[in-house]
Amino acid sequence: MEIALALGGGGARGMAHIGVLRRLEREGFRIRAVAGTSMGGIIAAVYAAGFTPDEIESRFTEIDQSKLYGLPTREGPSILGLTGAKHILEEFLGERNFSDLAIPCAVTAVDIESACEVVLREGRVVEAVLATIALPAIFPPRRVGKALLVDGGTMDPVPVAVARSLAPDLPVVAVPLSLPLGQGSSLVSMHIPHVPAPIIERISRFRLAQALNVFVQAADAGARMLTELRLEVDDPDVIIRPAVAEIGLLDVVDVLKVVRLGEKAVEAVLPDLKQAVAWPNRLRHRLFPKRQR
Repeated sequence: MEIALALGGGGARGMAHIGVLRRLEREGFRIRAVAGTSMGGIIAAVYAAGFTPDEIESRFTEIDQSKLYGLPTREGPSILGLTGAKHILEEFLGERNFSDLAIPCAVTAVDIESACEVVLREGRVVEAVLATIALPAIFPPRRVGKALLVDGGTMDPVPVAVARSLAPDLPVVAVPLSLPLGQGSSLVSMHIPHVPAPIIERISRFRLAQALNVFVQAADAGARMLTELRLEVDDPDVIIRPAVAEIGLLDVVDVLKVVRLGEKAVEAVLPDLKQAVAWPNRLRHRLFPKRQR
């Protein structure tokens, strides 16, 4: 039962992707290609590098989440830096290039200078992942070649078409981390992680914290709409939707609890998954592959 996987962005919500991967494997599904955006890009890259879901979960439970982000750096204008996150990524991925990965993998970003989406599937994986997680204004943009890149979720929150391009004859399973339109609200506040007191004082004095929350809530609403539009256009074969929409992007979370939400979401759509990989649908994919990017 072979599939391609498209993992959506969502910050701390993305821990649910680990549970999705584990439950899919336990049910006998073989993930032959994976594409990801933002946090989905991190999990996609680490999984493609050969780490098992259990290994990924174990490592993330050991991480001090409050130290993933820090002071802004000289890499670009931002509220927070990614020094801690970069260190974790280098521990996982080292000097691997995309050509070194165990399965085909790609992550997405947006070039803010050309206003174009960029699919990263060549070169050093860590650099590509740092680009796909560069949430505008929060984290510094990443210069890759001639492009100045930010979070791929800006244009493509769940990269279904990218996953399909990696494995054109396989069903694509999409994992968005937001609620469908019309089902409650996914608007959450942005919690500033632990940073030195002077920074907090400066943020409070200029009411930046309140302004940031307004910006994040508006961006989240737009991303939710964009997610649904892209899913409708790109037409994944199955959608797995973990119940994580109320988790803030930079929240410190119980990793094991969020992982279980991913596993539970797979269980809810097992009949659809098994139908998608049944031989009539496999034959249809080979004879009439869906539109590729």
